[in-house]
Amino acid sequence: MANTNNILITLSALVILSYLFNIIARYVKIPSVILLLATGAGLKFFGDKFGIQLSGTSFFLNLFGDIGLIMIVLEGSLDLGLTRKKFPLIGKSILSAILILAATSGLIYLVLHNYLGIPVRNAIVYSLPLGVISSAIAIPSVKELSEHKKEFIIYESTFSDIIGIMVFNFAILDNALSSESFLDFFLNIFYIILISFISSGLLVFMLNSITTHIKSFLIFAILILIYSIGKIFHLPSLLLILVFGIMLNNNKYFIKGKLAKVLHLEKMSSVTAELKLLTAESAFLVRTFFFILFGYAMNINSLITPEVIITGSLIIGCILFARFIFLLFISKTHLIPELFIAPRGLVTVVLFYAIPAHFISPAFSDGIIYYVIIVSSLIMMLGLMFTKTKFSETERLVVREQGSVEKPVNLS
Repeated sequence: MANTNNILITLSALVILSYLFNIIARYVKIPSVILLLATGAGLKFFGDKFGIQLSGTSFFLNLFGDIGLIMIVLEGSLDLGLTRKKFPLIGKSILSAILILAATSGLIYLVLHNYLGIPVRNAIVYSLPLGVISSAIAIPSVKELSEHKKEFIIYESTFSDIIGIMVFNFAILDNALSSESFLDFFLNIFYIILISFISSGLLVFMLNSITTHIKSFLIFAILILIYSIGKIFHLPSLLLILVFGIMLNNNKYFIKGKLAKVLHLEKMSSVTAELKLLTAESAFLVRTFFFILFGYAMNINSLITPEVIITGSLIIGCILFARFIFLLFISKTHLIPELFIAPRGLVTVVLFYAIPAHFISPAFSDGIIYYVIIVSSLIMMLGLMFTKTKFSETERLVVREQGSVEKPVNLS
């Protein structure tokens, strides 16, 4: 029989466990998401054994998923600095997000339509969640990479989330293939960009004006409110979160002249530092419960069916192939570890559960989603481990040749 004490003990234990997983992940390079999924699956196993069931998992997954997207995008944007030197990097990451999403979704569509026999519109809708990189997994996993690589992954995965959600919301419209819907799509982008800058400016002013200590969660509430309202009208509200975070972290570029006399930069810096801390803590908490719930909701038996393994492996192949072609021939940048940092996760699940009933196909097994998320995370883990190994080997060669302990420039 569940009671308040048991619930509090369980929730506290799960948060402590997630914290330990983060520490473990730093040393063994196993993404904490894998450990959280395993925890959720273990809770499901013991729950079934002792007759304890948790209802409403789909509702809570959607709830934590939306809040998680907001917190993770805000966390990532608050770490991004704007300078003239970084504009090429930002442009490259946006181009990467658009082209790789389009190519990956297109290839996955061919697999779903030709191999599984899913109808055209249904296959398009299913391919989009699988084509989006999960910033919820990618951003926390690249903390140890060089600043350039880390920022590229943050920008790319964040824009992949935003663009993927925009295109998905467009694809599930009944009149998505009409000329009017295309016009509405681009108008919505214009509206949300305009709203983003106006709202972000007002929020920055509000942060500077509030004199009480309770301000960060008020901002969170306003951001969640605007995001939810935008979502009702199929607007890409995550763009607002991104713009707000970038404006706040780079306030010295936006607060100039007479405005600088009203908004004090020193005060804004302390407010930004406080918001960064609370955002990181909140994102950690939401991510913990989301992936544990997702692991709990997984059907382990569906992962080991031949159909799921074959289809999931083909989808993984599409993800890596599209990324390889872009990085090698278009971006002309390093393949390691960028090629392998393309995990699927939180946004994939959120969009998957948002597929309207009339687009649901019985030919598509939920196990495919589970398989792609787990395998893509494991591939990212191996890519990051290989990067570390490569650095270690280079370091040993330099030490051996020079006869000193001087370390080379970090290759990662």
